[in-house]
Amino acid sequence: MTMRKRVAVAAAVLALGGGLAVLPSSPAAAAYTCRYSERGIYAYAGYYSGNTVQPSSTGVSNAGIEAQCLLKAYGYSPGTIDGIFGTNSRAKAKAFQRHMNLAFDAGLVEDGKVGPATWPWLREMVAITTSP
Repeated sequence: MTMRKRVAVAAAVLALGGGLAVLPSSPAAAAYTCRYSERGIYAYAGYYSGNTVQPSSTGVSNAGIEAQCLLKAYGYSPGTIDGIFGTNSRAKAKAFQRHMNLAFDAGLVEDGKVGPATWPWLREMVAITTSP
């Protein structure tokens, strides 16, 4: 076998089989730890302390981690706390908004987005239910 053929065969083997062994695996979703605290009538999870930023559905954000932690603490677990406010997180936020409207006539838009109207309700309800 000529040197050219050997190189071609080696390249083919590497591309078809050997290359698969060196491909990086996809990274697992990061899981964040929620560390709850209270200030006044509001609860916080240690990632975002405001009431205006809406969590991102396309990337990790501190507001996303915070909202996921608070939803989880109130019993609306979005699954893995990864900071990405995806389908599960939005569904749980929407269920929370619906519950607040039915139980307290909160007037929240039931869109699954945690924004300026939803943050205070979420923070206060978590503080109420987690206080001794």
